[in-house]
Amino acid sequence: MFTTQDMLNYERIEAAIDFVKTHYQRQPSLATIAEHVHVSPDHFQRLFQDWAGTSPKKFLQYIDLYHAKHLLADKQLSLFDATHELGLSSTSRLHDMFVQIEGMTPAEYKNGGRNLLISYAHYPTLFGELLVASTEKGICYVAFEEKERDALAALQKMYPEANCVEAEHTLHQPVLAFFAKDWQELSTVKLHLRGTDFQLKVWEALLKIPAGKLSTYQHIAQQINHDKSSRAVGNAIGRNPVAFLIPCHRVIQSSGLLGGYRWGVNRKSALIGWEGAHEENLRTNS
Repeated sequence: MFTTQDMLNYERIEAAIDFVKTHYQRQPSLATIAEHVHVSPDHFQRLFQDWAGTSPKKFLQYIDLYHAKHLLADKQLSLFDATHELGLSSTSRLHDMFVQIEGMTPAEYKNGGRNLLISYAHYPTLFGELLVASTEKGICYVAFEEKERDALAALQKMYPEANCVEAEHTLHQPVLAFFAKDWQELSTVKLHLRGTDFQLKVWEALLKIPAGKLSTYQHIAQQINHDKSSRAVGNAIGRNPVAFLIPCHRVIQSSGLLGGYRWGVNRKSALIGWEGAHEENLRTNS
């Protein structure tokens, strides 16, 4: 589905995002950004068009602070009730429709996954290398990785008593489909997660944030009726064990700043920009 070239393209895009953020006061030109990532301006244009479906200039607007503030200030469209306004054929509520969360039993949670067989494998994606792991009941871990050893160590730390075996599993394939742009034939992805009741409630709330939209820690706290628990909500979001499928990348600070991200702030920017461009293309072509 994805190739090594896709990952190389992402590395250039991530480097471009980092360069723009570091030098935003200078407002670098596209030619300057292209030079920084060692490609010609024309190649840079094609790279973004192929990867994000839009131009570099338009893509960078999607990750701009002012764009984020505009999305947060848009009171005309509820973040948690957008299906009607955006159309039932829209991908806006994709995660909410196709991702189902099941918590592990108290014994599985308490015992660190004892007696669980976890199959894991590494896959290339549009956003870099991905580690996907599953029990027989569902996906238990999805993580972007810079180093395979570190990603596996994080999985084993979460499930110290489980039997982790490197092997591809049929449950992994629907996960990879979420990283493709053709979402017409998606299958339901079942998640089998180790988390507290509070964490599971927060993760379920994240599924309701439409693609191309953003929410805040405070808003999530309000949605789960814990108005004064923004910090606890932030901690739960930071412990999200399933990258992209549980879209914690869509939660930012009330100021419009991105805040942290378990798998890197530049990757968070890339995810937000990619989804924004995809949703814009759908609206334009509908």
